[in-house]
Amino acid sequence: MAKHGSLRASDADRDQIIDRLRKASAEGRLAAHELEQRVTTALRARTYAELDATVSDLPGAGRLTAPSTAGWAVSTVRAHPALLLLAIPVGMVVAATLVALTTLWALVMVAMFALGHRGQMSRGPWSYGTRGRFGPPTGRYGPTAGRFGPPRGPGRRRGYSA
Repeated sequence: MAKHGSLRASDADRDQIIDRLRKASAEGRLAAHELEQRVTTALRARTYAELDATVSDLPGAGRLTAPSTAGWAVSTVRAHPALLLLAIPVGMVVAATLVALTTLWALVMVAMFALGHRGQMSRGPWSYGTRGRFGPPTGRYGPTAGRFGPPRGPGRRRGYSA
């Protein structure tokens, strides 16, 4: 414990002790001149031991410790209960927004998958023409139109001349 008392105190530690002294004065435990003297001593204190000496005879004068994060949150809510009226709805709105965005993203992905492959389900990348034919497109509007003779109709096959 001597180890803790020799550590240098911060301004926040001094402020915490001064608040404690003011509360003790408001409760009638310290006279006005004694409060002034102890506040001056607390402001000049350099170590935790010197700070602890200013409040050692007051009730609840335990060792000065930094409050934990959970303790800070609880003490803040106890000091300002109206924060709950703000924090709970804000948390619910954030959660609802995240759920809505995730659902929307999933629906868009499903729609893109279902509709994106709609016309190409039966064809592979090797198929250029209509279903069942492979090779470059033929006919009136393809890139080879007019280069290989007249377009063949359904009754005319390659290699037959009739």
